[in-house]
Amino acid sequence: MGQVSSTDVPADQAAEGGSPSIAEIVVTAQKRAQNVQDVPIAIAAFGGQAIQERGITDVSALGNITPSVVLDAGTPFAGSGAALGATIRGIGQNDFAVNVDPGVGVYVDGVYLARTVGANVALPDVERVEILKGPQGTLFGRNTIGGAISIVTHDPGDEFRFRGSVTTGRFSRFDVAGTTDIPISDTLKSSITFASNNRDGFVERVPYTQATPFVQEPNSLYREVGYRSSDREGGIGDWSIRSKLKWEAAPNLRVILTGDYYKQNTSGLPNLVLDVLDDFPGSFAGAGAPLVPGSALTPGRGLNFSGLYNFCINSTQAQILARNAQSICGPRGTELDPSTILPALGAANADADLTNNRLPFDDRWVNRDWNRSFATGNSFARSKTWGFSGTIDWDISKDISIKSITGYRELTWASGFDGDNSPINYLHVSNSAKQHQFSQELQLIGKTESLGGTLNYVLGAYYFNEKAAEDSYVTIGNGLLQIRGPIDVQNENVAFFGQADWRVNDWFGLTVGGRYTSETKSFDARQTDFAGFNYDLFNCPVSVPVCPGILGFPDPSDPLRVYPTNTPDRKFTNFSPKFGVQFYPDDDTMLYGSYTEGYKVGGWSTRLQNPTAVAPTFDDEQATTYEVGLKTTLLDRRLRINIAAFKTDYRNIQLLFQRGTNPVIENAGVADIKGLEADITASITRNFSLTMSGGYLDAKLTQVVGPTGPDSVQLGTSIGATLPKVPKFTFNISPRFELPVGADEARFVLQGDYTHTSSMWNDAQRTFLLQRPTTDLFNASLMFESGHHWSLTVGGTNLSNERFIVNGIGQKSGGLTYASPNRPREWYARLGVQF
Repeated sequence: MGQVSSTDVPADQAAEGGSPSIAEIVVTAQKRAQNVQDVPIAIAAFGGQAIQERGITDVSALGNITPSVVLDAGTPFAGSGAALGATIRGIGQNDFAVNVDPGVGVYVDGVYLARTVGANVALPDVERVEILKGPQGTLFGRNTIGGAISIVTHDPGDEFRFRGSVTTGRFSRFDVAGTTDIPISDTLKSSITFASNNRDGFVERVPYTQATPFVQEPNSLYREVGYRSSDREGGIGDWSIRSKLKWEAAPNLRVILTGDYYKQNTSGLPNLVLDVLDDFPGSFAGAGAPLVPGSALTPGRGLNFSGLYNFCINSTQAQILARNAQSICGPRGTELDPSTILPALGAANADADLTNNRLPFDDRWVNRDWNRSFATGNSFARSKTWGFSGTIDWDISKDISIKSITGYRELTWASGFDGDNSPINYLHVSNSAKQHQFSQELQLIGKTESLGGTLNYVLGAYYFNEKAAEDSYVTIGNGLLQIRGPIDVQNENVAFFGQADWRVNDWFGLTVGGRYTSETKSFDARQTDFAGFNYDLFNCPVSVPVCPGILGFPDPSDPLRVYPTNTPDRKFTNFSPKFGVQFYPDDDTMLYGSYTEGYKVGGWSTRLQNPTAVAPTFDDEQATTYEVGLKTTLLDRRLRINIAAFKTDYRNIQLLFQRGTNPVIENAGVADIKGLEADITASITRNFSLTMSGGYLDAKLTQVVGPTGPDSVQLGTSIGATLPKVPKFTFNISPRFELPVGADEARFVLQGDYTHTSSMWNDAQRTFLLQRPTTDLFNASLMFESGHHWSLTVGGTNLSNERFIVNGIGQKSGGLTYASPNRPREWYARLGVQF
């Protein structure tokens, strides 16, 4: 093991003398129940009690207290906190698209969640959450190259029980949650959990006013997946229900059936404009160079849409003609769909008519106040996810069992946001997705005495099938560019795996395992530019038969389509082995070393602005990790120390790059990742415990793919560049003080969290304005519990009110850098009851 984050300590008393001791943490990281101290994997484990005491409501909040782990609520241009940006030890994914797979696998009761959207799971009824660091492909399977997050929800109990809570707080917070255990018979038990969370957004939208009138077009003039504005951004509004049925069909046969439903309907993530690039290349006076290839205005040579938009509205018709820009500054849209053509932008502010004046896109829209926005467009995040799962445990004999995990899930999601902080329809993005998946896993788990030692083994097979459809609309430059990007994806995955752990004798053990994976991916993208920007740029009308071919559009029958047709399927195969050794100097100490390989499937890049004849692809990632660690429990189980050091060779890295106006996934090259993690848990007295954890992480590119030299530095792929979402140092200290009151088991519990995280890049291109600074976060709570019937908790998150950028895009061709900030300081009060 490497790092283990302790939870719920102290929880028991040693038999002799009543001295305080650290509770044993049971995990299933190796497909069987084990004390986490016996598992040679780096794990951070959090119990349900600790999650509640720390005010944690979803998976993303766990990243603030776990070294070498970054978990963000939202990814760039997703507009929704339902998408989880997960990175462990420098490996992850920061994109929500259905054609891109995550690098950290999220599992709920053993069922894999295939999409980034929906992976930021709410945690109202969990028994524990296990964060496994490093490649976990042998036992957890597809796309766990960075690690895995395993969420274990509450199982039905043997007796009737109800536990619930009501929480209020800043921004009109009102949350309700409850779990009920309902025994039906001696062999049939059930439980039901419900939760509702509501909070106003923390960014207020305010009207922009000026003395002179200006045109303000409704955003409904432009295509979107939906239309809904809001007077605040960054809200929370969701509810969920989960039901479980546990049937002990026989002494050796157990069946658990689970159904869950989640619905989100709230405002979208807030967006800040950090910079506007509104310069237009070349002077207006005497500018006779045409707006054609080879001029100073050709894309890639200084052109951006804010400069183009400002040029159009502020120039006279004569100036527009002199630059040969009459098509770009003319009516927005194409003659292929006359109903969607919008009025021309040209000379709007240069004629005598003041009623058609338009606001320029300039530095006035840079956010000086992170809690206020002038945006008027969309702000919504809607999602529905539901699913069923069935788990069968059959003990064939005392030492052999078979386990089956069957899961089916569906996801429907939509979001829309206004990224320009202005009443101009300058940058509007909306997305939607539908996805359903089926998975089946079979495990043969056994134990045998062999050659004087004990052999634990697991053999398994896995099947996964997924279909997904995504649609997106992007409006840039007040309609100069209008992109739609529908895609369809189908994935089918088959895998066989096995692992054997042989405890040769009291002081030595061996591990060997491997997983073979075969995956077939089908893909179709139909990206379209409704505005026909390339036709306007080259003054080659779309209605002229030769123009689509001249400009390279791939489908003559659909001259606005930029993505090629008939994209061929791709097939990927991989074998990921694992080897390990363990040494046990005594009963409470383990030294281990391991060699593991991980793998993430490749795919296709989308979001193109310019036509292409061949669908751009990216190849599968591979990682090889070498790790050594120490795990020990000392002082009669009052002190636990865990240390891990690791090195990872990370190849064919898939990163999100901004190419023009387009964020695309590309292989960046090879990186060398090194790190050290340590965790100390101490039960100092019967009433006081302390958990400390820290990490050092260094992840740099050693080889690059694509351009080298001066240009590559700008793209972020220069040799020596640090990977995104990699803080060099992280440190957390969490004291917990428990004070008994009276003789009825009443108590006060004071819980604190301080986390220091050094600065990190939020994007692959290392955009300075998007860099996350060094942060020092404080959370604290005080709970009074009266016996075992009710409790009252008051607490606060981000008490230091640290403000920083969580994710964003440096869109130079678009003319701006925009981003989403973290949540500010918040307080809460929670009343809990149980009986």
